[in-house]
Amino acid sequence: MYSRSMIEADTVMTGEAITEPALRRLVEEFYTRVRADPTLGPVFEDAVEDWPEHFDTLAAFWSSVTLASRRYKGNPMLVHMRQGSRITPDMFDRWLHIWDETTADLMRPDAAALLQDRAARIAESLKLGLFFRPDRNPLRARPG
Repeated sequence: MYSRSMIEADTVMTGEAITEPALRRLVEEFYTRVRADPTLGPVFEDAVEDWPEHFDTLAAFWSSVTLASRRYKGNPMLVHMRQGSRITPDMFDRWLHIWDETTADLMRPDAAALLQDRAARIAESLKLGLFFRPDRNPLRARPG
């Protein structure tokens, strides 16, 4: 038999579950932090012309990634390639650090963990697509 306090302890968690409105709030808070970052902020300020539209796009992206809504219709690799000369691999680590902090601050622990895992996988994929060039590997054997 469950006591009232046991049920409350099981069901009450701080932060939000993953919902469309929560994702929108998360995206807005995250990019507020990114824009204030001395490394990432200038790149995003130059790349994004319409912040409300960017928030819509990124909320749709995270909705597609986490809720399988299929609302996002873009190409993240192409978007990042357009800024390729300004992006470094270390910037992805900084982006992930801010993402992890923001998700931990706003979302329930289980939701934050899922969002953090998905972001890490996406960042790794983007880094590989942008920076991994096996044809430029100096350790690769050269034809004789």
